[in-house]
Amino acid sequence: MVFPITRLRRLRKNPIIRDFISETSLSLNDLILPLFVCPGNNVENPISSMPGNFQLSVDLLVEECKKIIDCGVRSVLLFGIPEHKDEHGLVACQENGIVQQAIRTIKQNFDNKLLIVADVCNCEYTNHGHCGTIVDGDVDNDLTIETLAMQSLSLAQSGADVIAPSDMMDGRVGRIREILDDNDFTGTPIMSYSAKYASGFYGPFREAAESAPKFGDRRSYQMNSSNSDEAMREIALDIQEGADIIMVKPAMSYLDIIYRAKHEFNIPVAAYNVSGEFSMVKAAAANGWIDEERIMMEVATSIKRAGADIIITYFAKEIAAVLNR
Repeated sequence: MVFPITRLRRLRKNPIIRDFISETSLSLNDLILPLFVCPGNNVENPISSMPGNFQLSVDLLVEECKKIIDCGVRSVLLFGIPEHKDEHGLVACQENGIVQQAIRTIKQNFDNKLLIVADVCNCEYTNHGHCGTIVDGDVDNDLTIETLAMQSLSLAQSGADVIAPSDMMDGRVGRIREILDDNDFTGTPIMSYSAKYASGFYGPFREAAESAPKFGDRRSYQMNSSNSDEAMREIALDIQEGADIIMVKPAMSYLDIIYRAKHEFNIPVAAYNVSGEFSMVKAAAANGWIDEERIMMEVATSIKRAGADIIITYFAKEIAAVLNR
């Protein structure tokens, strides 16, 4: 028997020793904060299901970005709420689209102090709430990737640092890489939502982005939550098509997918700690059932421990406040 000679509790005796042997550490460099931009001026629409989050007009988005930079977070992920929607999501491709405006304004005010990741999808921009062009009651894959390619090019032309397609159409990474390269954006990386599951954890986001589908669901294109091997196939295909970073979404219920992705592919891995995961913690804390800060840090650490290099989280500023102490 190794006990009593070996006592692992010796290495837990005080906080300095615990810090010495900590296997996983969070950094400000790990964090991306999602933001929602909407038309108008001086607009701050609270998102009721996501306490502390808002739909912000571009002018107030600039003020928010100043706070983000001041707390040490170095990247944002932008989602747009357009003034008008259409059948195909073409409004997202316009030079003066809401996210395009936001990107240019952020760049004018902060230059390269903040990395801008631009989400590429159609669900916020279509009048039916699905992620692409509808043909015979379902999203047509090949028609949709052309819209996504045009949207990606428009966002890159506006100054987006990273293009992040979240639609789960087959072949979209390759088509986006092609159109970016053909237009001299060979240096613009793609962060692909490679393993995006059809999840119930997206509920609050649908309020935030006003993107709930008007009929049916998204299970014909987002992944089955039962599947792990399929996620590896999706990731492998995206890498072959030119993805520079792959993403797993959601994070908390898919830590095994993050772990497999990190160990099976030599590529940076992002994980999206999504709206429902955020809101559950907020709701439980509001009822006094949990210690919000402790749970927030435990969740983020678990995502990093699983293998994520990048954590997209609505807790980014709050995590930064803890790390800055």
